[in-house]
Amino acid sequence: MYELLQATLLTVTGLGSAIWIGTARRGYGEPDQPALFCALLAFSLAAGSGACAVARLAFDLDTLEAERWLMQATLLLGLPLVGVVALTLSRQWIWSRPTWGRIVIGLCAFFELARQLGWSAPYAFALGLLSALLVAYAGVLQWPARLQAGAGLAGGALMLVLPPWTGLSIGPNPLSGFQQLWLALACPVIAWLLLNLPGNLREERSEPA
Repeated sequence: MYELLQATLLTVTGLGSAIWIGTARRGYGEPDQPALFCALLAFSLAAGSGACAVARLAFDLDTLEAERWLMQATLLLGLPLVGVVALTLSRQWIWSRPTWGRIVIGLCAFFELARQLGWSAPYAFALGLLSALLVAYAGVLQWPARLQAGAGLAGGALMLVLPPWTGLSIGPNPLSGFQQLWLALACPVIAWLLLNLPGNLREERSEPA
């Protein structure tokens, strides 16, 4: 039963975060559009993983493979994208759409390379750690704005327990049984943080009419 509750919560928070980001995008300038689209993609992947789990657990549908694929995509593509988005918005960097496209392709290519070399577990852990640190860093950069700093640290901490630790010398992840729960809690926290980072929206609004 608790697995179904986790999956349902992940579906709701992931979808809600995706809608939240998608709706907010309309008020942002062109420089931030690609970054926010990548964040929307990340939350959509998380929601899709939760929805597949709900379909399997509640309706006995054969969605296990899709669920695993979407969760893997969330961890190895979605969350790293969220980390990079948080970094660019917090630093008010402007990256072109082709640059964001290369980032997505690069993440996919490095994942396949790590899989071919048998480094999947260390790669997933290192990527998850880096993503969590980027989110935490983006929040801390907003100090003395305590809410943003707290959201960054909380989001980073929740992301840190998500990657699998299988095969690493530190041992298995003792919190892996609640992976969907941590991701469900992380989604709205990170979505709020992203929409409360400076980006280029506030810069445009501050210009004289």
